Amino acid sequence: MIRPAGEAEFTALMAGKSAIAPPEVLEMLAKLAADIRSGFSPSAWLVEADGEIVGLCSLVRPPEDGIVTIGYGIAPDHKGKGHASGAVGAIIDWVRGDHRVHAVAAETNHENIASQRVLEHTAFVRIGERFDDEDGALICWRCETR
Repeated sequence: MIRPAGEAEFTALMAGKSAIAPPEVLEMLAKLAADIRSGFSPSAWLVEADGEIVGLCSLVRPPEDGIVTIGYGIAPDHKGKGHASGAVGAIIDWVRGDHRVHAVAAETNHENIASQRVLEHTAFVRIGERFDDEDGALICWRCETR
């Protein structure tokens, strides 16, 4: 369901018309993944279903104190089919096998009920809230893996 995404995968996504995200968002995610990959890898994963790329999951900042923070997105035509839950669950499984990491964190906008349900379904616990100048009020989540 997921596989690591490196420079070649991001280049291919940006070269085609991807329904996952607009080109400027893919470009920003590619740069972020490359920056994180220089000190920690993998830093991004393609979400696949039936041989098709349906989404992307990535670290949104370098790991800190054994915690990785993820973000994810699924193409509109593929939402509501369990792909996000499957991808987040696979990231949690990966973390359980990586000695460098003991927890996964994520943040959701208050209005993004679907993403909140994905995190609840994959054993995340709401741990607080914070305000981001760009994204507004966010709910903070964590899943301990050890």
